[in-house]
Amino acid sequence: MGVDVSILIVSYNTGAMTAACLESCAATSDGLATEMIVLDNASTDDSVSIIRDRFPSVNLIEQRTNLGFGRAVNLAASQAKGEYLLLLNPDTVVLPGAVANLLDFARANPRHGIYGGRTLGPDHTVDPRSCWAVPTVWSHVCFGLGLSTAFRRSALFDPESMGPWPRDTVRTVGVVTGCLLLIPRALFEQLGGFDSRFFMYGEDVDLSIRARRAGLDPVITPAAVVVHHGGASSAGWADKHVLVMTGKVTLARTHWTGWRRTVCLAMLVLGVALRAALATVIGRPAGTGSGGWRVVWTRRADWRAGYPPLPPA
Repeated sequence: MGVDVSILIVSYNTGAMTAACLESCAATSDGLATEMIVLDNASTDDSVSIIRDRFPSVNLIEQRTNLGFGRAVNLAASQAKGEYLLLLNPDTVVLPGAVANLLDFARANPRHGIYGGRTLGPDHTVDPRSCWAVPTVWSHVCFGLGLSTAFRRSALFDPESMGPWPRDTVRTVGVVTGCLLLIPRALFEQLGGFDSRFFMYGEDVDLSIRARRAGLDPVITPAAVVVHHGGASSAGWADKHVLVMTGKVTLARTHWTGWRRTVCLAMLVLGVALRAALATVIGRPAGTGSGGWRVVWTRRADWRAGYPPLPPA
């Protein structure tokens, strides 16, 4: 009997959360032939021992160096046998029926290629980050001028958020995020997997853009629901957003040319400068939250060039 779904999880210092994720996968996958593959990205906590001792059936890949998310997923996918790959963040908990419903939807609607679901926060309120609209020149202008912050969740001035839509209907989207992403293994291989340049943040956007250019139409269904804690593998607000900005710059350099690239890159720099200046004016602490933009600005040399090419694996 073949494997329906290979569940891929990249873990980094998330031992207890990874265990909870694996338990939820096992408890909600009745009737499906699944395999679970966990790649541990050189964790320094007890992640490896927890997985090895409590989940002996899991294919555990131990890395001595942190490969980043995209490269780690590619390595895990190379060992998968499933018809479909399901990417899950280690800080997710799968609710009953989610995997089966997502798989059924994908098989019934093969033209979409990439499939996501509905994510909830720990308090079970809607977490809209399961999907985004494709970045555009306009969305970069909105970031650069501070409009996406001043008018958060506005369909016009925060377009990548897709407005106030609560992710409660089937809808095609620009980007399905990697915290809950189902894709046929053959398609993932055809697209070349994730672009390994993206250490973290942006690789799922890049994959969705390439899929759309191949004629596919990523989609989400509210029938597949997970709880997503968010940010479990990030060291801190500023460190995370340095990586986020590096991913955004890499996307702009990859997918735009000419004046579009110039405008997008300029708006990314302006947006960070504006937020850093505002945090200074209103006296926000530099360590976390909006005050962290000052740290991101002082570290602009780390992200303005984007991710460098990686050496061969």
